[in-house]
Amino acid sequence: MLKIDKADFKEIEKSDFPELCERKGVGHPDSVCDAAADLSSRMLCKYYYEKFGRFFHHNVDKAALVGGIARPELGGGTILEPQYFLIVGRAIKQVFKENAIKHIPVATICLDACRTVVSNVFRNLDLMEDIQFDYAVKPGSIDLTGVFEESDAMEQVPLANDTSFGVGYAPLSDCETITLETERLLNSDKFKDKCPGSGEDIKVMSQRLGNDVDITIANAMVSKFIHDKDEYINFCEQIKDSTLELANELIPERNVNVNVNVGDSLEQDIYYLTITGTSAENGDDGEVGRGNRSNGLITPCRTMSLEAVCGKNPINHVGKIYNVLATNMAREIYERGGGDIKEAHVKLLSQIGRPINDPWVTSISLIPADNVNFSSIEKIANGVVEEKLTKDYIIELRGRLIEGKEQVF
Repeated sequence: MLKIDKADFKEIEKSDFPELCERKGVGHPDSVCDAAADLSSRMLCKYYYEKFGRFFHHNVDKAALVGGIARPELGGGTILEPQYFLIVGRAIKQVFKENAIKHIPVATICLDACRTVVSNVFRNLDLMEDIQFDYAVKPGSIDLTGVFEESDAMEQVPLANDTSFGVGYAPLSDCETITLETERLLNSDKFKDKCPGSGEDIKVMSQRLGNDVDITIANAMVSKFIHDKDEYINFCEQIKDSTLELANELIPERNVNVNVNVGDSLEQDIYYLTITGTSAENGDDGEVGRGNRSNGLITPCRTMSLEAVCGKNPINHVGKIYNVLATNMAREIYERGGGDIKEAHVKLLSQIGRPINDPWVTSISLIPADNVNFSSIEKIANGVVEEKLTKDYIIELRGRLIEGKEQVF
């Protein structure tokens, strides 16, 4: 069923309520779990296809990061107990081919993926000393692998593995844009080279009321680069000033205020210090799906799915595919509107065993610009639906997910 209607709610920029938005950075424990789970899935897909010319059932979306114990101090500190990372899920481990059982090194693939993520994210974390990796991935159930068996071939339309939904919207608001881009800036190599005291565990929380945007940044600081209070304050000021400069560039019409590490008590020498750049070194834990949605943000003022996207297989798991697809559709509708569409909202509902390119429900709500005929933008949305809900596009999307070319957290 396809339904396209005129939205009965205001566009977010004209909302009367405070707009809230959050971004957990790449070094946040939840984001680390998301990244490791998703890379594990992608590496499994590549191994399956390279060795067997097809994909096999898997979902490795239950990763957990258990915090360690550390005693950071100005100029250094000590790791007392390492972090513990556990990748959990389901995956085919052996295949009968050419009259022999072929074993698949699922454990090695997943553990390599987890180590790669942690190594790529953190500049100041020792893989041998500061974190332990473990594995608990088992074969999947017969019913789900059965649906998958009909969905893996490259030339076939995938069949949905579940009755589930995905949502997406476009465009991002000013508040959402600055939240997302602030974290990207602060965790860029360019900024880290300039401000080595800034660790990778960053959370950006923003709220907008009227024209005023207030941003609070929690940034784990790296103790070995900070030898006294003045150095700590200087690094925090760099974070604040860089964020304000970015805001002036991206949302110059807004009145922006920035605060950094407001939990500090400098008079009592209480600082947000870490040795490795993440709060997971000293008690903070992480889990797949507790952080950003597939568009990179947590947006309680928008339609959201609570689905844990990362680590789910990109072949027929609608919990993953439909959230990314709905976002892509919304963005395409908005862009094609050329100013005639203020906002586009897309909801896709699957039914288990049904072809993914034939959702049970496709619901699209549009906010037209002033004096725009609704039928004209309805045609735009119809055109996008016809293009994106095709076998070719779904298979193309699968390829981009496997290559890591689609944002999933």
